Amino acid sequence: MNEREPASFDAVIVGGGPRAVAVVARLAARRRPDAPWGSGPDDTLPVLSVAVVDRVEVGAGATWRTDQSPLLLNNTWAARTTVHADATTPMTGPVVTGPDLVDWARAEPLTGWARDEARGLGPGSYPTRRLQGAYYLEQLDEAARRGNVEVVPVHGTVVDVRAPRAGLREVVLASAEPGASAATLTAPVVVLAQGMIQARRSPQTERFADAARAHGLVYVEPGMPAERDWAAVPAGEDVLVAGLGANFFDVLALLTVGRGGRFVDARTGLPTDGSGRSCDDGGADGPHAGDTLRYVPSGAEPHLLAGSRRGLPYRGKGALADGLPAPYVARIATRERFAALAERAAGRPVLDLARDVWPLMSAELVLAHLIALAEHDPSALRADVTPDELVRRLAAATDPVREAADLVRDPADAVDPARADRPPLVDPAAVDPKAWPAWVEGWVRAEQESVSSPLTSPRARVNQAMETLRGEVARLTRAGVVDGASLEAFGEGVLIPLGLALASGPPPRRTAQLLALVRAGVVELLGEGTTVEVVDGAFVARSRVHDAVRTRALIETRMSRGAVSPTDDPLLRALLDSGRARRHPLPTATGSTVPAESLDVTPDGFALVDDAGAADDHVVVLGIPAEAVQRGSAIGASPGVPSPLLAGADVAAARILGALDERWERPRS
Repeated sequence: MNEREPASFDAVIVGGGPRAVAVVARLAARRRPDAPWGSGPDDTLPVLSVAVVDRVEVGAGATWRTDQSPLLLNNTWAARTTVHADATTPMTGPVVTGPDLVDWARAEPLTGWARDEARGLGPGSYPTRRLQGAYYLEQLDEAARRGNVEVVPVHGTVVDVRAPRAGLREVVLASAEPGASAATLTAPVVVLAQGMIQARRSPQTERFADAARAHGLVYVEPGMPAERDWAAVPAGEDVLVAGLGANFFDVLALLTVGRGGRFVDARTGLPTDGSGRSCDDGGADGPHAGDTLRYVPSGAEPHLLAGSRRGLPYRGKGALADGLPAPYVARIATRERFAALAERAAGRPVLDLARDVWPLMSAELVLAHLIALAEHDPSALRADVTPDELVRRLAAATDPVREAADLVRDPADAVDPARADRPPLVDPAAVDPKAWPAWVEGWVRAEQESVSSPLTSPRARVNQAMETLRGEVARLTRAGVVDGASLEAFGEGVLIPLGLALASGPPPRRTAQLLALVRAGVVELLGEGTTVEVVDGAFVARSRVHDAVRTRALIETRMSRGAVSPTDDPLLRALLDSGRARRHPLPTATGSTVPAESLDVTPDGFALVDDAGAADDHVVVLGIPAEAVQRGSAIGASPGVPSPLLAGADVAAARILGALDERWERPRS
């Protein structure tokens, strides 16, 4: 890729992460449908000029930037990452396969550090985020070479898209110097592919920032972990952490191993990755991950007092000896049952998630828990029941949770799917300050069993079931049969957070490290319902367990969900505030609509729709900012799995080439 001054292009892509890479890969596939990936360039093709704009790194974007710490890991197995569409993805363009992340790693990446990290990467490994970024970068270069696409990287922030004249769009970049004229990029098609957009400061964030300035406090506000100043967090002091989701595990790594701490095998005192090899961060993603992991402090780490609304961290992924886990197969909430729901709706948005879908899901999650008990610890049940009998009883039960409570001998073996991501309300120890430490010890043991024995742990089985079930819910949503009001209320408020907590947890090594940190007293969990406010010049946290915990430092680890109404993305702000874009109206069962937290785009070509309902065919929107129309496009592409992300990239590639048909005489692809 060659740098050049912004000018006129055949297309401009705003956002330089995997969606941009996928668009260029689909351009190459459409331009050379019969050539296998990796074949030499075809110089008879006219050069296609594409500018790709990103504020961080073109090819990797902000999430996968290659200059970030190697301590920051992906939470998905390496085998589930690709940027190339296969026959499973519905699209009008040709299938031209290319290497997934594992195949690329085996072929030895070009970058020295990436080559070192790629050694030993297997299907079940969890790569560093920067290694995944290196994969995207090399796939972008190869796609550009193969398709005779001149990719022009532009480092900057897009603040507007204008229509200077018919058939063209002008992308406006933020000025580098105050008062300087803004640079512009002109093209017939602009593709918006910003990925995980961040949110503006909330009123609470503003109050915390103001208090930090006024009282000399330390405040790390929500955002990308790779973009925060962790040096400001004091060593050896109590530090509040608000949020126990995905970013929380990044913060743990950066403030412990990142400050010289070590995780070692308690039996030998040696750092280990679970296979006897030295490992800087004490990683262990193989079987029995971290069973005997112990943390050796450096003295530079803080004492982290961590809480959240749920009160518990995301559940960890299971550590497996060979390959990936077999998909969970539902026996109550089956695909056929979901299909029957969709058929009953007859294409109308009449399904209510709480009324029609959650009871099915809840029964299946209870079943997953009880079958694991029946298979691996039958003495935990009051009666000798077979899996088939459990299916019959739970499918017929009006209250599967109560049925489960009647079946188990020990109340600790009961399960309530609605509270699977938080401490049980029925357990007094979960709210008693004196009994809370002992309750946390039990939670540590259960989480360790779930991670190290994923094939037998009831807890792990529930996590696996949730991963399957949320895919079924996504199919209903894509079919347009779910009431929009239910989607926004129960879907966004209950199902999505629960699904993230159970099925989008960290790699096994990160969970093992958290448990070691809890055992070492470096991390203390504050409990459910944690809130933070500023009182008398200090941050004060309260929860169901604690009345008041005071510190002079606070870290907020909240992760953006990609909502457009609070976004700080200047381009999306300009489009929404001027009426050149609108939030997608979700149809409801009453015949009205509710606004989704994503942009409105046309259902087929993903063209941006304005306040008046008019579509701009010259602006294509992909991924997270248009998630309400492109359901599932927020999820990275996996080999052998239909990918809305890659399907959208093919739509964008078709639109780019279609706009150039009159300029070039070339065969249509």
